[in-house]
Amino acid sequence: MSLRMRLCLTGLAILLALSACMKTDVKKEEIRKPEIPEALELNEDGVPVLQVYDIMAEKSEEMDIEKYVEGVLAGEMNNEWPPEALKAQAVLARTFVLKFIDTKSSMYDGADISTDISEAQAYAEGLINENIVSAVQETRGEVVSYDGELIQAWFHAHAGGVTETADVGLEYKENPPYIKSVESPDSTKAPENVKNWTATFTRKEIQEACKELGIDTGEITSVEIGKKGESGRCVNLVINGKTVSAASLRIRLGSEKIKSTLLNDVRIDEEGVVFTGSGYGHGVGMSQWGAYAMAESGKTYDEIIKSYFSDVDIVKVWS
Repeated sequence: MSLRMRLCLTGLAILLALSACMKTDVKKEEIRKPEIPEALELNEDGVPVLQVYDIMAEKSEEMDIEKYVEGVLAGEMNNEWPPEALKAQAVLARTFVLKFIDTKSSMYDGADISTDISEAQAYAEGLINENIVSAVQETRGEVVSYDGELIQAWFHAHAGGVTETADVGLEYKENPPYIKSVESPDSTKAPENVKNWTATFTRKEIQEACKELGIDTGEITSVEIGKKGESGRCVNLVINGKTVSAASLRIRLGSEKIKSTLLNDVRIDEEGVVFTGSGYGHGVGMSQWGAYAMAESGKTYDEIIKSYFSDVDIVKVWS
């Protein structure tokens, strides 16, 4: 090969390398940081400060968001779980509260958010340990965003092997593009009554729950699984020939009893109406037992998050 040819090829290689670097830089520049809600003030370190209503103490307490996330992490996940699972949950908890404040209002006057799980996340200050503190500190200021906006940082206990879209699992009006039905490697260490469960209700209980939803079924004589979502979760049940939302009925009957809408069977016997199913929770977003298994297998917290939320970025919005 001639010297001129070698020089041309060398020059071409350099140009290609520079082009690749430029594309990488452009990609990095395209990642926009989501905005911190205007309603929040920042402390001297640039960290948002929250008014948190404590339902146990029956009063609001001012604390910075990192302190709040410690309590949420301790309430939502076992404080002895693998560090990467704890960090994944910490990032989602931080994202969740910011998204809540940006789009909703607390039911408690003067509060930004509360420890009431009916509106927000679990909170257990007494369970904060070194593992919790480390997970929060090591992810300090990090949130999950999609196209520069905070995501709906949904999570649940156990996916039963596969997650669901938000329009099915949560009856969310329009499924976000980052939420897809994906396989979940939920840990075999999960309790048996979380992996698989059975719940029995009297016919009267089913009838009353349907009535609360505005559906008059009359005395229950038949219950069948109707339409299913991508994950196999039940979208609706057909009760006495009438269509009833599975997600809504689950809430009415008790989400700690009907642990998910990933139903394997529904039947009527002498005891009443018997539901059998798998998993625990609405099935949307990150499975906590899936995060546990992935962390044990060596996955990092960002890999865990991105396995459950498609095409998202993990962005540091304060240091």
